[in-house]
Amino acid sequence: MDKVMKLASQRAVVIFSNSSCCMCHTIKRLFFELACNPAVHEIDEDPKRWDMEKALLKLLGKNNTTPVPAVFIGGRFIGSTNHVMSLHLGGNLVPLLWEAGAIWL
Repeated sequence: MDKVMKLASQRAVVIFSNSSCCMCHTIKRLFFELACNPAVHEIDEDPKRWDMEKALLKLLGKNNTTPVPAVFIGGRFIGSTNHVMSLHLGGNLVPLLWEAGAIWL
């Protein structure tokens, strides 16, 4: 958990991803299209993958079967695909990004 939280606090937006995951690709693309430049950590390329997966699953809760994508904004855990898309469709994602200094309006 310590490594995940340390990585999550290093940039305004951090996405934990898997390089072969289509939902991860979708979330990364959304942030890039919003003119945000997130730090992306492909956990399938990390030697401590299993530890990171366990930590992310713990954050995501019992209803998730996959640890990615996991999004942090301003060092705070936001959630996975469903929550990020809900924020975006509700008009709440851009203000979060602005408050974190990830985008400029």
